[in-house]
Amino acid sequence: MFDSLSERLGNILDKLRKRGALSEADVGEALREVRVALLEADVALPVVKDFISAVKERAVGAEVLRSVTPGQMVVKIVHDHLVEMLGPEESHVNLAGTPPVAILMVGLQGSGKTTTSAKLGLRLKNRDKKKVLMASLDVYRPAAQQQLAVLGEQTEIATLPAVLGEQPLAIAKRAMTTARREGVDVVILDTAGRLHIDEEMMAEARAVKKAAKPTETLLVADAMTGQDAVNMAKEFNEKVGITGIALTRVDGDSRGGAALSMRAVTGCPIKLMGVGEKLDEIESFHGERIAGRILGMGDVIGLVEKAAETIEKEDAEKMTAKMLKGKFTLEDMSVQLSQLRKMGSLDGLLGMIPGISKMKKEIAEANIDDKMIARQQAIIQSMTPEERRNAKVLNGSRRRRIAAGSGGTVQDVNRLLKQYKQMAGMMKKMGKRGKKGMGRGGMQGMMPPPGFPR
Repeated sequence: MFDSLSERLGNILDKLRKRGALSEADVGEALREVRVALLEADVALPVVKDFISAVKERAVGAEVLRSVTPGQMVVKIVHDHLVEMLGPEESHVNLAGTPPVAILMVGLQGSGKTTTSAKLGLRLKNRDKKKVLMASLDVYRPAAQQQLAVLGEQTEIATLPAVLGEQPLAIAKRAMTTARREGVDVVILDTAGRLHIDEEMMAEARAVKKAAKPTETLLVADAMTGQDAVNMAKEFNEKVGITGIALTRVDGDSRGGAALSMRAVTGCPIKLMGVGEKLDEIESFHGERIAGRILGMGDVIGLVEKAAETIEKEDAEKMTAKMLKGKFTLEDMSVQLSQLRKMGSLDGLLGMIPGISKMKKEIAEANIDDKMIARQQAIIQSMTPEERRNAKVLNGSRRRRIAAGSGGTVQDVNRLLKQYKQMAGMMKKMGKRGKKGMGRGGMQGMMPPPGFPR
């Protein structure tokens, strides 16, 4: 997400950083370029105007232009206003209330409401340890209720059984009654969507909202629809009243205009974003971290949190113990590859590393992607246990056998072994340093992705 915008803004602000002194004309020229970049990213025009006006007011002040590092000051001002636009506070899903609390999911058909309902349910079950019930109120779309039931089975979350002919309002009331009887903490109500906004859909959503009294009314919006998503959010907020936004398909949206516009246009925070197709690929929305990613500053906190969530503490401790001894085998490398894949797409992870946008060329030349990680794992899995524990025995004939077994070439095997030696060398250095400088939690067992330019 934000790839093209991040690249454009990075180039514009880099020019400012390199200049020793800035005039008002320099700032004005840079902000004109920022304006074009935001408009091309599909950010709403009124939002762009307000943003440029606010940045300019502060950036041309005497304390900036006379500063020792005026370029850096302007970058900080742009960053601060991006955070303000996206929402400085971290917005949690509101579960405050007497159980069962209801969460109402609204939006147009095809925006990803049903999948997002299941993703949210899984997140509440795993992270917040809540007992969740999901209910589909979509009696119009063929197999909509069955779709939620299937997702319920996949996530091991209870779904309200469908009753033939029952209408949405009655389903919502039955869901709340069932939840009270069965000691459920959270009820997720997945409402019906339409291909376009109409009064019938809005009236239905208002009636369900009045009956269920949800703590959250979340609008599910497809980030890739850009301005359409922003206009739709505005209308839903005016006619139904929403408390937050869940953005879907964020991983496929290189522009980011919807995310940058929605909060400013509706006044409602973005609370969740879907970052992949898997049911666990949903994240909280942190305005400050997203602003950091847009400006190429990365999101180290998000990276650490993702590692801590996916890597077992016991595995991290074992890896740390090996690092302290300076030991590192191909088996260990395979474990790290598995951990890396659990953390999500490599594109998303790389976007969290500060300064990574300036290394795009090197990354492209190194062919670093999810397929490369899978290929490397296949090579290691084609080795015998002895070979994985002692790479020194890998002579020419063994390498040819491994290449054939993994569906690759001897060059692929040699490339992996070269990367393994680099990582083993780094482990030895870490072992000599001892515990100094090692991170907490899961990150202490993590190394840079194999093949990553060092």
